[in-house]
Amino acid sequence: MSGELDALMDDADEGHAATVVLLRDGERGVEVLLAERPHSGRFPGAWVFPGGVVEPVDAAGGSFDDEGAARRAAVRETHEEVGLVLSPHDLVPFAHWTPPPGTPKPRRTWFFAARVPEGRLVLAPDEVLQAEWLRPIDVLERHAVGAMTLWPPTWVTVHGLTDAASVDEALAALGSGEITPYISRFNDDRTAVIWQEDEAFDSDAEHDGTHAVPDEGPDAHGTRHRLIMDRLPWIYTNTLGAGF
Repeated sequence: MSGELDALMDDADEGHAATVVLLRDGERGVEVLLAERPHSGRFPGAWVFPGGVVEPVDAAGGSFDDEGAARRAAVRETHEEVGLVLSPHDLVPFAHWTPPPGTPKPRRTWFFAARVPEGRLVLAPDEVLQAEWLRPIDVLERHAVGAMTLWPPTWVTVHGLTDAASVDEALAALGSGEITPYISRFNDDRTAVIWQEDEAFDSDAEHDGTHAVPDEGPDAHGTRHRLIMDRLPWIYTNTLGAGF
């Protein structure tokens, strides 16, 4: 199962996962590989990056939250889901997602990026209905009209790739800084995700009759790092300019 999907919405013990953002240079710009989940179960039809849960074989007797274990899990799951063979050394780590408190089966997820290796896609029929290479802007446009289901980590990651002119540029940018932490919480009605830099992250404003995540979020004053999801298109605000 996709690591990013596990990271937000599954239901068992706490754990760890890894996911891979595969990139290629297309005729009209950078493209990203997204896979559609089966249209059954709890999360039908979501489009996700290849990835999955860190297994004991990946941890190799060490920590399940170790970067090396996450790299091995990312390589293994990519091969299992879409048939492509990566080396752990091909992966550029760029983000680490911690799901909101109260999320069933929270999985802290490493995000890696890589240039697509040689080989053809071979999809796991029980996990992937189809896979497409898409420009980031096309992904966001499909989502904005309700034609594609995305989860917040996918949406934010794709959003961050919209200005990349090439895979080389994207990988250089993603690997140029520290790994970005996304420590998350939902607002009260779960229509927005708020990250740790946001001034409302530790606020009790939602419980005193005011709104910690106002509808006019992009125009609000103060530090903001949030994704408002009560309508399409979603609205992403990061006033610090860090990360995506």
